[in-house]
Amino acid sequence: MSSKKKGGIMPFLLGIAAALLVGWIIFPQVLYVQETQPVRFSHKLHMEQIGECDLCHSNREERAYATRMPSTKDCALCHYEVLTESSEEKKLVREYIEKDKQVPWKVYQKQPDNVYFSHLAHKDFKCSQCHFDMENTDNLPARNINRLTGYTQNTMKMHECERCHAREDTSNACYVCHK
Repeated sequence: MSSKKKGGIMPFLLGIAAALLVGWIIFPQVLYVQETQPVRFSHKLHMEQIGECDLCHSNREERAYATRMPSTKDCALCHYEVLTESSEEKKLVREYIEKDKQVPWKVYQKQPDNVYFSHLAHKDFKCSQCHFDMENTDNLPARNINRLTGYTQNTMKMHECERCHAREDTSNACYVCHK
């Protein structure tokens, strides 16, 4: 009788290992589509030369809503002609600026329609507290989009906001973020 019990444990352990492999490695690769930005962009270089985010990512004076992606006109302020030997800068100037065509930047964080987020209320925080550290990035990371929901892996999750609100002694009431 004991040999029957021992013989059943190995298939059980193999089943658990297979389930973990599928759940942690294979399923996420099938669930997410990876996309790259249309133009290689160095935030690090631009931060060294410009020194502020608001020049390219401005919205309104009060920055109440998510800051916008830079327009081709924003890029043309500095890149109205090719300034370096960079193939990416040549691509930016020739394919977008000269043709007055908007660069189709891919957004990393898209909140659900029922979530209201105000950058104004969070103005005392560094961007990297919620977003990955773009200031020191030489190349924009790939964007991973969930095939089922349309949201990215980088979209802020409710538990992250709740944890920060609790740490900062700010209201966690539903109506604060959900409209």
